[in-house]
Amino acid sequence: MTSPWQLALGVQLQELDPALATYFSTIPAGNVGRGSGTFDRVGTPRRWLWPLFAILGRAAIAFPVWEYDVPFEVVNVPGDGSLRATIAFGFRHGERVMRHEIRMTPHGLVDVLGTKGRLEAALQAAAVDGRLELRSTRVRLRVGGVRIPIPFAPRILLVERRHADRQRVEFSMSAPLVGEIYGYAGTFSYRIETA
Repeated sequence: MTSPWQLALGVQLQELDPALATYFSTIPAGNVGRGSGTFDRVGTPRRWLWPLFAILGRAAIAFPVWEYDVPFEVVNVPGDGSLRATIAFGFRHGERVMRHEIRMTPHGLVDVLGTKGRLEAALQAAAVDGRLELRSTRVRLRVGGVRIPIPFAPRILLVERRHADRQRVEFSMSAPLVGEIYGYAGTFSYRIETA
């Protein structure tokens, strides 16, 4: 089972910081990747967007919050050319879980979001100065077996890098004329363990 990151990056995987190269490499069969840390911030201060994020929250994609110092846990479960991930956010009013699956497809890297996989973001991966950068190239809504492109969809940028002895993740969703409409950023430690 090869990780989708290895399939997308190819030889660029070795251009990542060594700890990141390990993180994005294949998780051995019978194991999972488990991390824990704290997000400096999660969500958006733009409360007028919260009704949209309430809908996305029911689908386990994003949440109507604006909080600081949010503890979180991530679990990565390997598949064949895919990786299922859950991120549990410890919000003040209770835990919420984001679910997604990264897949390598014949058309490239795709992040299938939510419990029902109704949203899909095509991603371009690149190793830049030892860090991983993921940028969305298109977003589609899946209705039945049909994938409908979303015009003027928000752009996604995810950056993962080393930060001292931990890993730092920075996620941003932005829209033209508005700027960032959702995001999270923080550090975590990570280990491979038996499933």
